[in-house]
Amino acid sequence: MISPATRLGLCTLALLALLALGGGAAYAQGAGHDHPAAGPAATAPEFKGDPYLLATDPVSGAALPEKPVVYQHEGRELRFADLKSLDHFKADPAKYLPGVDQKMAAQQAPFYPLDVCLISGDKLGGDMGQPVDLIYKNRLVRFCCPSCVKDFQKDPGAAMAKLDQAVIAKQGAHYPLTTCVVSGEKLGGAMGKPAELVVGNRLVRFCCAGCIPTFKKDPAKYLKLLDAAAAAKPADGKATP
Repeated sequence: MISPATRLGLCTLALLALLALGGGAAYAQGAGHDHPAAGPAATAPEFKGDPYLLATDPVSGAALPEKPVVYQHEGRELRFADLKSLDHFKADPAKYLPGVDQKMAAQQAPFYPLDVCLISGDKLGGDMGQPVDLIYKNRLVRFCCPSCVKDFQKDPGAAMAKLDQAVIAKQGAHYPLTTCVVSGEKLGGAMGKPAELVVGNRLVRFCCAGCIPTFKKDPAKYLKLLDAAAAAKPADGKATP
């Protein structure tokens, strides 16, 4: 009998071949179906990818230091504890990426904003069976079937823009902070309308766009603050100052 872990690895390798041109990796597989051919459409801006949000090294699993080694692999950012760990990864990326993707999917799944396929609009986990989960440039994207993954690859920018808007629509009204997660300045105060960023299927608001580069240097640090504010949010739903 094939164990769940082995089945997961086999699905990963199968879909990696399908997605090689897209810079992502998938680890779950569902049933396929045909979609009508899409008409011509303008190509959306390229999705540049999310920062690496895991707090652990992809190779050793050890906690990342304050200043990790940042590395770009096929359009996605990865962070390592040291150069030795990076060298191990470079020697055999396929050995480590399925584990990274699985952790990223588990981390992002509670925040995923849609219960339907991003491409077909079909219900996830409905008649098509188990959804296909794809980590595309460090972002979890869910599909009803492998056919939709191929359609996604034709214009990922358009789909990712749609996913961003879904995150903002779902999380905006219940955002847990009234202050910038980086500067502590009041949102919508003297700095004007807050800047918004979607990372890892999460909405993050800033007092100004100038705080975003600081956030990206250590996103895990600031997401912890956001988590703490969400946990402390009172029952009436009002945001934490």
